[in-house]
Amino acid sequence: MFAVLKTGGKQYKVQSGDVLRVEKLAADAGETVQFNEILMLGGDNAVVGAPTVADAAVQAEVIDQIKGEKLIHFVKRRRKHGSKRTKGHRQSLTLVKVTDILASGAGKSGVKAAIGAGSVAAAATSDAAPAKAAKAAPKKADDAGGDDLKKLSGVGPVLEQKLHDAGVTSFAQIAGWTDADVAAMNEKLSFKGRIEREGWVEQAKELAKG
Repeated sequence: MFAVLKTGGKQYKVQSGDVLRVEKLAADAGETVQFNEILMLGGDNAVVGAPTVADAAVQAEVIDQIKGEKLIHFVKRRRKHGSKRTKGHRQSLTLVKVTDILASGAGKSGVKAAIGAGSVAAAATSDAAPAKAAKAAPKKADDAGGDDLKKLSGVGPVLEQKLHDAGVTSFAQIAGWTDADVAAMNEKLSFKGRIEREGWVEQAKELAKG
């Protein structure tokens, strides 16, 4: 039997014993986690989800927390007072080994759900004190009017609206993002690493200076 699971915005076709590199999970080496977004089960009795297969899951053992290959991001702005910037990035990943594929009974397995590290803060704050929730979320805008976020590379009206809906309206907010904030926003808005690739934090620091 094989399964097609979804995690971190990507799809993986897996069988028992497969070793995968997935977007970073909130789990330690040796822990068993369960992927609950199963798009398809294959084999003698194939099942296609609509969009997911009810009560199906893939269980895996966390082998290690690792880093991906180094990516170099170069930006050059062709203006009178243009600038150029080179930045390296290594994506945080989790190495897991598939141990079992469940066609049913996922809800009663008792195994910890595989949650992306970027979404842990949001999940944890549902039962936490308001002060902790405020700390995990990106800072609110100081200026009610907000800034023109379309000045950031790759941001158009659609992405700007997504940021506004998430409570991000100023360069000062973005300039103050930590790595955890960036990961949370990538996960929440499905940016898939766009923030790092485009260098929004560095751009925002410059734009916030006026």
